[in-house]
Amino acid sequence: MNFVRHILAVVLALGTVGCSAPSFFRASSLSSDIQHANVSSIVVSKKARRMYLFEGNDIIRSYRIGLGLEPVGDKKIEGDGKTPEGLYYIDRKNPKSKYFLSLGISYPNTADLAEANALGKPPGGDIFIHGEDTKPNFFKRDWTAGCIAVKNREIREIYTFVDVGTPIFIHP
Repeated sequence: MNFVRHILAVVLALGTVGCSAPSFFRASSLSSDIQHANVSSIVVSKKARRMYLFEGNDIIRSYRIGLGLEPVGDKKIEGDGKTPEGLYYIDRKNPKSKYFLSLGISYPNTADLAEANALGKPPGGDIFIHGEDTKPNFFKRDWTAGCIAVKNREIREIYTFVDVGTPIFIHP
C-alpha cells in the first residue's frame, strides 16, 4: 500500500506542475552518491523527459531521457513508436545489448494484450531502459522504437542499482 501512495503522490505532483519538477525533484536535493542504494521503484515522466530512481520515498537520482519516435500517448500496437504508460516491472537485464546495457520492462501486460487484440494487431514488445547505440541518436530528443534511452554512463549506474522485479511507473 505504501507503494501505491508513493506513486499517487508522484503522479499528483507531476500532474500539477507540468514540465517543471517540484522542488523535491530538483538535482540539488538528490544524493550525489548512490554506492549503497537500494532502488525500490522507478518513476518516468514522459512529458518532462525525466526518470527518477527512488529508495523508499526519497529520490536518489534523476536522469534526462529520450523516448519513442511518437512520444505522446500510450503504446497500443507494435510499430507505433510510442513508449508504454502505466505500471510495469523490470523483468530482465541484458549485459550484451545493442544499446550498451539494458533493463527489460514487462510490457505488454494483460491489459496491453487485450487492447492490441481488440485492435486486431500485435502489441509489440522488447521495451527497455537502455543506453546509446553506435549512432549519435541521443542528441535527438526521441529516437527509440518505444524504449527509454539514457547515456551510456547513466545506464551503467542504473544497471548496477536496479534489480529485476523493481516496479516502474511510466507517467504520460
